[in-house]
Amino acid sequence: MLQNVTVEHFRALQGNTCTLQLGDGSHLSIAISSVDEKPLSRLSDNERLPFSVTLNSLQPTDFVDGLCAIELPELGTLEDVFVSRIPPMGRNANLAYYCISFN
Repeated sequence: MLQNVTVEHFRALQGNTCTLQLGDGSHLSIAISSVDEKPLSRLSDNERLPFSVTLNSLQPTDFVDGLCAIELPELGTLEDVFVSRIPPMGRNANLAYYCISFN
């Protein structure tokens, strides 16, 4: 199913609150803060333009990274999505910031 995900699936959710289901079964409320296409990262034989999704937690969390699931309105539950924590870089250090990359 991951190969069917496009930038538009996440653009529809940008600015909205969603829930990540973490690998241990717990849930983390997040906001989708940005969706960015990465045209220079495209492989010549890949039809999908690579993109990244930036998320931020709505409360403090110890979750660092791992496989998660997220609900996408047009596709249903997207499972086995690797979510990576990124540094706050001047943002609220009490929250967590994440990135999902799609190649």
